[in-house]
Amino acid sequence: MLTLSFPAQAFGTNCYVIADAPGEECIIVDPGIGIEETLREVLTTHRLKPAAVLLTHGHIDHIFSVTPVCGGDLAAYIHTDDRYRLVDPLGSSSLGPQLSGMLEQQFGKKVTWREPDTIVEVTDSQVVTVAGIDLEVIHAPGHTEGSVMFAMGQVPEGVPAGAEVDRTLITGDVLFAGSIGRTDLPGGSHEAMQDSLRRAVHPRPDSSLVLPGHGPATTLGREKATNPYLQGLS
Repeated sequence: MLTLSFPAQAFGTNCYVIADAPGEECIIVDPGIGIEETLREVLTTHRLKPAAVLLTHGHIDHIFSVTPVCGGDLAAYIHTDDRYRLVDPLGSSSLGPQLSGMLEQQFGKKVTWREPDTIVEVTDSQVVTVAGIDLEVIHAPGHTEGSVMFAMGQVPEGVPAGAEVDRTLITGDVLFAGSIGRTDLPGGSHEAMQDSLRRAVHPRPDSSLVLPGHGPATTLGREKATNPYLQGLS
């Protein structure tokens, strides 16, 4: 499985491009702020054709470029409970006015927003098949109401031989290497996050490669052993 990642220009949000192989259709996960040019280069270099955009949640740093990336052809997939965030993510974000000003200063133009033409709502345990790849939707609220993880039964090519991983978990802002996502923003909940970590994260196999929304990749086995937020959940 071909899996490519690169950070957005703001907040270091990881954008992932996933395909069975070069020259095939691909999935784009979390197209954040200022990723369009890099994304075009990645698609051209690997001869990939986008099939859909998957969103782990509706915060602006993960969805900023979803509409131009989708164009008029691609669907954007988001959990039902975060669907409302696509209506006006700048206005509904707790960082709204400050973030708008920062982006205007960085990119030299006023920030505007338009929803994608096609939005598909997903729910917990649903299996989404896009570009020939099956992804299980795992609802894990706490960072936002509709935060999800996407689980796949494959691992990216190039994983070192002997690495004890046999599946992949795209965690968004639910789980990072050594940490978890914030729960103090609107729609966040410490109690919901604790429940998600106990119910949706900890039971997953240790052999899961974790691709987070920010920061480096890790493994679930490593996080269970070292991440303080996963201690005492078994």
